[in-house]
Amino acid sequence: MKLQDEFPVDHHLATVYRYGAASCGILLLVFAGLGFADALSPFTTSGDTIAGMTSNVALSVISTVVGLALLVGAFIGGNFASTLNMWVGGLFVLSGFAHIFVLDRPANILDFGMTNVIFSFVMGLLIATFGMYGRVSSKLSPDNPYFRRRHSERTATEPTEAELGAAAGPLPLTGRDV
Repeated sequence: MKLQDEFPVDHHLATVYRYGAASCGILLLVFAGLGFADALSPFTTSGDTIAGMTSNVALSVISTVVGLALLVGAFIGGNFASTLNMWVGGLFVLSGFAHIFVLDRPANILDFGMTNVIFSFVMGLLIATFGMYGRVSSKLSPDNPYFRRRHSERTATEPTEAELGAAAGPLPLTGRDV
């Protein structure tokens, strides 16, 4: 069984995955639209800055594709959106590292500047965080499906905190409560 198969589609965390993917996708589409509006040549490395970052048509095309992919993930939702967010976030971070090495070199065909690299790191971490929310933590609640999967042997034999509270009954009143 894959990790994405065990998560119920209607779980409340799916909302976080959807909104995260949609908001980041819209932001990328706005950046791409501004890049297309500037009407640069596809691989120019001397264009104007857009929202403080350098751009060209090739970067605008890539931003459009990734933005649309995130919007599709938001539309589908659930585990797909979570997994897509983690992958896209990781790719953004890797892109940031790769472009650090090509700054001010002829291999910088996407016209990345240092602000683009920082944006790539920040956007990648943001998107990945939306994807990992509720899946990756050391303190998942016992009702979380990822917690149950990782601790199936423990949860099968031990009662949860809610079950312990219900079995104990109401707490006795003390003199301070009256």
